[in-house]
Amino acid sequence: MAYDVDLADRIRELMGEETGVSEQPMFGGLAFLIHGNMALAANRGEGILVRVGPADADKLLASTKAHEAVMGGRTMRGWLRVAAEDLRTQRQLSPWVRRGVDYARSLPAK
Repeated sequence: MAYDVDLADRIRELMGEETGVSEQPMFGGLAFLIHGNMALAANRGEGILVRVGPADADKLLASTKAHEAVMGGRTMRGWLRVAAEDLRTQRQLSPWVRRGVDYARSLPAK
């Protein structure tokens, strides 16, 4: 399994009644999409990859333990990684899920 099953289950629980949710293996984990737009992904041992607005990224980088995602040696603006140790409780995970869902909802459906 290429992703943390427990973390994915916790994300599903937090997404609860959200509409338009789908799941897809992506970025070495399990991605959660809203109307075709990625909100976040659960990865094995790495925590989550969460999509936020580029304008919010700098604020979150300065005020949280998240760091910019790097894929293929390239920094991905507006994509943050949050380590598993910073997501142990629902209280820690919930704001990240909400951020990812809110941003994905702000985009046109695919």
